Amino acid sequence: MFVFGEVMEKEKAKLMNPVVLAFVGDAVFSLYARTRLVRTGEGKPNEYQNAASKIVSAHAQSEFLEEILPMFTEEENDIYRRGRNAKKATKSKNAAAGEYNRSTGFEAVVGFLYLTGEEERLKELFSKLGDEKFQKINAPAAFKPIR
Repeated sequence: MFVFGEVMEKEKAKLMNPVVLAFVGDAVFSLYARTRLVRTGEGKPNEYQNAASKIVSAHAQSEFLEEILPMFTEEENDIYRRGRNAKKATKSKNAAAGEYNRSTGFEAVVGFLYLTGEEERLKELFSKLGDEKFQKINAPAAFKPIR
């Protein structure tokens, strides 16, 4: 994982709207999930898409958050609470309001850590996401050319 452009100062990132942090965090977590899925084996694009959408859903993020919330620093907890409680312009189509709010808080933390260059911390948190979600997806049999 790497940060595009310059690393942002923490104080500047803390002043950002938490929904903007979540906007970045959503992209970072989505890229992480997609990359990890592709590395599990061979699959068709639609299989990867279906698996990724389950992992990055508000429901799945809310569940994952429960595992890592005790690991949050005071600073990360503050960012999480701001993201969770922020007024959002849209409503979730596929998740309960509580799950959607928690997932926004999670994404705000991810966005904050990414923008401030805390790659090792992101790796530490993401490492807690169990392998079972990334096991080989309905991978087709290996390609065998016809002779």
